Amino acid sequence: MADASDAIHPVATDHLPFFITPPGETDVLMVVLSFILLFSVLGFGVFYFRLHSLPEHLAHKSKKIQAELVALLCLVSLFTHMHIFWIIALVLAFIELPDFGTPLNRIAGSAEKLAGFKPGEGMVELPSPAAAHGHHTEDHAHAEEPTPPDIGKPIDGAVPLPARAETKHKERIHA
Repeated sequence: MADASDAIHPVATDHLPFFITPPGETDVLMVVLSFILLFSVLGFGVFYFRLHSLPEHLAHKSKKIQAELVALLCLVSLFTHMHIFWIIALVLAFIELPDFGTPLNRIAGSAEKLAGFKPGEGMVELPSPAAAHGHHTEDHAHAEEPTPPDIGKPIDGAVPLPARAETKHKERIHA
């Protein structure tokens, strides 16, 4: 019987293809293809994330707010799988946004100069409206209790309005 199991089937060919592994030996083709599959999946993942972060790398040279907006759009696109956000981020990374800050700072500086302030001196922090009316806010929780304003004195830099003529007219009607 041992001779019958070792004999080759009469219909089988004498030459087997290279990918047929003899019993008890390592399947080399499976090992090679496993490594190819592993590296191709990792390579595709790296390529995908690198392509996905392309707008961020392009916008990194531009202004901070533009780069942050592009990065936010890329993240939204990554997690929602809506590619329109990525396209918007790519377009936004390529365009040059106009500089509104410099002209506004120059206008503010000129207005300070006209008002007689030194540059940067005109930036005055006003008290919050809640503090002027005696309400506590989180920022002013450990501040002193505000004193009630005197009538006729400005509150928060506001100029008091004169008494209305209607009130005098109403008093005459009711009297």
